[in-house]
Amino acid sequence: MEPYSDNNDGLLQARELLARSQRVAAFSGAGLSAESGLATFRDPDPDALWSRFDPTELASVDAFEANPERVIEWYNWRRSMLAGVRPNAAHRVLAAQSRMIQITQNVDNLLEQAGVAPKQVYHLHGSILHDICHNSACDYRELVQLENPSPLRDCPRCGARLRPAVVWFGENLPAKTWYRAQQLCAELDCLLVVGTSATVYPAAGLITLARQYGSSVIVVDPNAGEARYAADIYLAGAAGRILPPLLAGLDLASNP
Repeated sequence: MEPYSDNNDGLLQARELLARSQRVAAFSGAGLSAESGLATFRDPDPDALWSRFDPTELASVDAFEANPERVIEWYNWRRSMLAGVRPNAAHRVLAAQSRMIQITQNVDNLLEQAGVAPKQVYHLHGSILHDICHNSACDYRELVQLENPSPLRDCPRCGARLRPAVVWFGENLPAKTWYRAQQLCAELDCLLVVGTSATVYPAAGLITLARQYGSSVIVVDPNAGEARYAADIYLAGAAGRILPPLLAGLDLASNP
């Protein structure tokens, strides 16, 4: 099907599609939180994070083992940024859909701040709000104070270094969360894709999976990225502007 790109016609089509769908989930990326003021990794803007840093030098096991102080300093800078931002209109309107599962690539907690129950959010790439032990045999985990994150330190349980509880390049997604996300996407009537480039795999593969199992796909994003070409309906623009009229008055659920 040729994607709708005109927002007036597309918005009406998308609302009708959502209204008749029995099972709907949202799949979000960095563009959702960018409207709150968090820099994205892959935006061409010169302020984007990856435009100033080589990701393999800051978000990989090799980087951490080679220079753990630099990696922790960078993540603590990101944590300090997160401490100063709040959910935007898109987060809030998604949170109003209290029966809908939120699958997200974002490592922030802005969906939860907006009111989404933690059990309703599947964080595919982990959480920047926690540190974990770098020793895979140790399951130590602790909450981080975003306003005053701790510097590099050792695990109090086994003595290995603590690291952010995020998925780095070359690492597997959290098995339980990934399984639940795949299972859900195989059962949907409609997947609402918000603010993702759909270039980071395996997470982006959920869009293809949903389509393979018969789901329709609605994409909301200001950039004509890869996700657009998998869309039945593409709504070009900021999520904070499009989602409120798109979702107003609807009561969407991921489970019947």
